[in-house]
Amino acid sequence: MSFTEECWRSIGDIYAAILRHPFVVGLTDGSLPRESFRFYVVQDALYLRDFARALSLAAARAPREDWIIMLNEHAAGALRVERALHESFFRDFGLSSEAVAATPLAPTNLAYTSYLLAVAHGGPFHEALAALLPCYWIYWEVGRALERRGSPDPLYMRWIATYASEEFGGVVRAVLEAADITAAQRAPAGREAMRRHFVTTSRYEWMFWDMGYRRESWPV
Repeated sequence: MSFTEECWRSIGDIYAAILRHPFVVGLTDGSLPRESFRFYVVQDALYLRDFARALSLAAARAPREDWIIMLNEHAAGALRVERALHESFFRDFGLSSEAVAATPLAPTNLAYTSYLLAVAHGGPFHEALAALLPCYWIYWEVGRALERRGSPDPLYMRWIATYASEEFGGVVRAVLEAADITAAQRAPAGREAMRRHFVTTSRYEWMFWDMGYRRESWPV
């Protein structure tokens, strides 16, 4: 069993909870309130800004030239390709780019992005890569699972199709390969640190959808 397969097995309960969450279920049965989805896509656009920064920080520490290129390209893609997806949703909701940029980060979003940036800035490459991996992998797995279910809502189906696509799958497989190669070069303590980051950010993925469903705000 590869290192990433071991990591995936370690988050079995988390992934199952994600698939059961009413936000995710609501994408396929059409029950997700539009306001929750609107809140989510705005926060996700803000999240991707810092995710791209974390990717670039990780790229600066990457030991291989092809990984430097890959992660920097992913950083650019997170801002360019997914921005196009989000902006199509913003048009549907009548939101301007300026209004989105002026929106404050929700508490969970701030906590998640702060964690990613801290690991990417202060930690070694293998830990940064492991922390970034769930955002790729869980979205791909969720997208494929939801595509099999389908959705009566074309807006939600557009979101599902993006992350279920073979193009996105190729991106994810490249990062998985890098993670397995990196883990194989680490001592047991290094692999354990990778696993801890992977589990932590997987938990943040569940929390992000929960944040969107509740339209989380600061309590004070």
